[in-house]
Amino acid sequence: MANKEQQQSLKLNISPEVAQGTYSNLAVISHTPTEIVLDFAQILPGIDGAAVRQRIILNPIHAKRTLAALNDNIRKYEQQFGTIEEPRMPMAGDTAPYDILGKA
Repeated sequence: MANKEQQQSLKLNISPEVAQGTYSNLAVISHTPTEIVLDFAQILPGIDGAAVRQRIILNPIHAKRTLAALNDNIRKYEQQFGTIEEPRMPMAGDTAPYDILGKA
């Protein structure tokens, strides 16, 4: 219980630049025996390749804790705003146009 109280009282200091955030529409996850690496990138129309905007390196314990916290936050988000629907990705050979939700 003391650990949870300690986490809740932690004061985060954030610079204005970091507070603005970084947009990402692609995440690439890799690992070594001692690290989990999250590369957050942007894919933009008309540009070849994806530009990595942020790289986050975590030890496996913190990665697992982050996963649990993210799962908890997604669950709370869906309780408040409804289920997050994943778009259907077009398959090779599809010719119908798709909107952002993957519907023809």
